Amino acid sequence: MNRNDLRRVDFNLLIVFETLMHERSVTRAAEKLFLGQPAISAALARLRTLFDDPLFIRTGRVMEPTSRAEEIFRLLEPALDSISNALSHTSEFDPATSDAVFRVGLSDDVEFGLLPPLLRRLRAEAPNVVLVVRRANYLLMPQLLSSGEISVGVCYTGELPANAKRKVLRRSKPRVLRADAIPGALSLEDYCARPHALVSFAGDLSGYIDERLAALGCRRRVVLAVPQFNGLSALLAGTDIIATVPDYAAAVLTAGGGLREDDVPFDAPSFELSMAWRGAQDNDPAERWLRSRIQMFVGDPDSLR
Repeated sequence: MNRNDLRRVDFNLLIVFETLMHERSVTRAAEKLFLGQPAISAALARLRTLFDDPLFIRTGRVMEPTSRAEEIFRLLEPALDSISNALSHTSEFDPATSDAVFRVGLSDDVEFGLLPPLLRRLRAEAPNVVLVVRRANYLLMPQLLSSGEISVGVCYTGELPANAKRKVLRRSKPRVLRADAIPGALSLEDYCARPHALVSFAGDLSGYIDERLAALGCRRRVVLAVPQFNGLSALLAGTDIIATVPDYAAAVLTAGGGLREDDVPFDAPSFELSMAWRGAQDNDPAERWLRSRIQMFVGDPDSLR
């Protein structure tokens, strides 16, 4: 196909194809693109004619791509990213007048401990923008970014999509929260003997703190696991339960009164909090503005030294 032949291609079809590759479902693709299922089915029929291939074979409830579809997708996705970048260079962004909708992914600790100051800044600079927050963690982040459900996310990150970009915002140390009035810091023996609360989105009863304790030949006893930080202060009040949380979450929880924080009584490693974003929107003026504010109000340059 030469470039003159591109005139007969409806680029909306390519967006439908990309979405089907991510979602593997006509129903979910329709929901993502705010179209009806008949419209997606009609677009798929046109795509099959355009590429002279079935593209997707239904296997149970899943639409499995053919080898030809996989080949097209490998070539098409970077091309669409380039087109998106080219178009973004022609647009302008004025936060004072914009009514843009930003979709971001945040882990619960970030939403609880670091979102409030960021939100205050966004409201001051861009009072008409809309912020949609999705719950993210290192397991959910890759799919949320690759599917376009979010444009940027902040959490501890692992593997990311090939076209995603990442920047470390801060290194956080764990802190021990307690509601009792017993004077003095906890020893390692005291720490292990006390009952523990754990904030776990997945309902796990262990985490990286337990891995570190195991390396020291110790273990703790988790008696409570909750999915979010918001109610932790009320849950610890009046009990001997302690919780080990990131330093920025500890600062917010102790500011409300009723809790105090101590050092962890062993050498606990810090962990990196990163911002990750879609490569396709790397140069988008609105997204660059948002990322600059995230770095300014979520990041901590002193912790990176």
